[in-house]
Amino acid sequence: MIPHKKLALAGLALALLAGAATSRASSHMDAPLITLDPAANTTDVYAFVDQGGSAKNLVVALGVYPFEEPGIGPNKYNFDDNVLYEIHLALGTNYTVGKVDLSYQFRFTTHFKNPNTILQSYLGVIADVNDANQNLTQTYTVTKMDFRKNHSHKPVVLGQGIVPPNNQGIATPKYNQSDDGENPARDGVATEGELDHYTKQAITNLSGGYVAFAGQRDDGFYGDIQAIFDLVQLRNPGHDNQGGYNLHLMALEIPISELGGDQQVVGVYATTSRKQLKILRDGTGNFRNSSPQIAGQWIQVARQGNPLFNEGLVAIADKDLYSRTSPEQDAQLFKKYALTPELAHLLNALVFGSSVAPETNRTDIAGIFIPDLIKVDLSTGPARLAGGGPNHPTNPDDAGYSRLGIFGGDTLTSAIQPGFGSGTLPGGWPNGRRFGDDVVDIAVTALISDLRVSPPVIRGPAGDNVNTNDMAYNKVFPYESTPQNGRNHQHHGGL
Repeated sequence: MIPHKKLALAGLALALLAGAATSRASSHMDAPLITLDPAANTTDVYAFVDQGGSAKNLVVALGVYPFEEPGIGPNKYNFDDNVLYEIHLALGTNYTVGKVDLSYQFRFTTHFKNPNTILQSYLGVIADVNDANQNLTQTYTVTKMDFRKNHSHKPVVLGQGIVPPNNQGIATPKYNQSDDGENPARDGVATEGELDHYTKQAITNLSGGYVAFAGQRDDGFYGDIQAIFDLVQLRNPGHDNQGGYNLHLMALEIPISELGGDQQVVGVYATTSRKQLKILRDGTGNFRNSSPQIAGQWIQVARQGNPLFNEGLVAIADKDLYSRTSPEQDAQLFKKYALTPELAHLLNALVFGSSVAPETNRTDIAGIFIPDLIKVDLSTGPARLAGGGPNHPTNPDDAGYSRLGIFGGDTLTSAIQPGFGSGTLPGGWPNGRRFGDDVVDIAVTALISDLRVSPPVIRGPAGDNVNTNDMAYNKVFPYESTPQNGRNHQHHGGL
C-alpha cells in the first residue's frame, strides 16, 4: 500500500518534466515556441461516443487560447482569422500508424459593425447573438477533407456558424445566473433546454447531420500545477490552477455513419497552422496598408493528441519538433519516450525512493501514446458523462461515471476488442477522452502500475488532491462548461 502523501506526490510529480518554467504551466503549455502564440496554442482534445435517440455520434472538440482572463478589455480573446484549426481522424486500421483519413477545418472571419469606436466588442447589452449591440462578430466555416480511397479529396463545406460573445458580465447577462451580469456564470446543465440563451443560439446544424459550436467556454482541465512549481509544496485540498480561466473551444458532433460504421477504433488529434509569410511592409519600406499581408503555404505550429504526452514524456530537445510533425512519425521520433519514460524514473527517485514504477520496456505506455492519437472504440455504448458531481441537485454525473475511468470502475464493453477481458475497456481516457476525466491521476496511476501483465498490477489510484473542475460540465452539446463571468469569478479554488 502506498501512503496517501506519496500518492499525492506522484500525481504532482507528473509536471516536473514540463518544458515551460512558469506557474501557469500545464498541458496547455507543452512546447516552448507555441507558448508565444496563444491563439494557435492547443489546450486539450476530447473525443467520445454519444448517442441522440437511435443515432450514434462521435463528439470531438479542440480547445485553444489557454488562461483567458475573463472580462479583459478593450481587446478580447478571439479565434484568429489567420490560423487554420483542424481536427483529424484516422479510421479503420490507420489509427495504428497515425494516417489521417478525414480532417475537419475551422476557419474564422472577424467583422465589426462599427469600427469607429473604442467599444470593440459590446455597444450595449446583448440580447441575442449577433444583434446590433454585438460589435465584434466572428463567423466560421467548417470544411471536410476526405483522403480515403474512392473519394474526391476535394474540400466539402459542411456549413457556417457564428461565434457567441465572450462573457463580459453586464453586457452578456444571459450567460449568468438569473440572467444577471452581476452573478457568476450559470452552472452546467443536463438538458438542451436548460442551456444558456447564447450557447443555444450558437449551436449550428450543418449538412450531413453534423452539429458544430465554436466559442468561449470555461477551461475544464483541472490540477494543482502551482504547487508543483512552488518547490513541490503540496496542499490538501489542492487548488485548481485553471479555475476561473476561460478558453476558446471548437466542438463537432459527427454521425458515425459518416465514418463507415461503429465496428472500428478511430484515432483523433488536432493541429493549428499559420501561413508561411507575414509581410508588414513592402520592399521600399512603406507599409502596404493597415493590416499585415499573409501569404504562402500553411505551416503546422502545434498539435495535440493525448493529454500530457508532449509535456510529461517528451524531452525539451524534441518538444518543438513534436509540434511540427504528424502521428505517422511518432514511432520513429518519440516512441523512445514512452518505452522508457523519464517520469517513471523521477517518480521512483523523488517520490518512492524505490523501484515502484517500471522504468523500461513500457509497451503499455507506448500503446497509449504511440502514435499520439486519442483512440476511441466506436463499438461501445455511449460514454458516461460528468455533470456537477454525484450529488448535484439538477445535473448529477451519469450513474457509474468515474473521473478515474477504469481505475474507478467506470468501464464500457467493446464488440471488437478483447480489452482487459470480455471486451472491457476504460469508460474514459485512454479510450477516448471525456470532459471531466482526471487525466493527471489516470496517467500517473498508469505509470506506477504495470498494465503489461494479465491481470494487470494496479497501484493507486494516485492523486494531486484536485478531483473536480471548478464549474459543472454540461451533459449536452457542446459539453464544456459555461464561460466564466468577467465581472464575477474567482481563481485557483477561490484564491
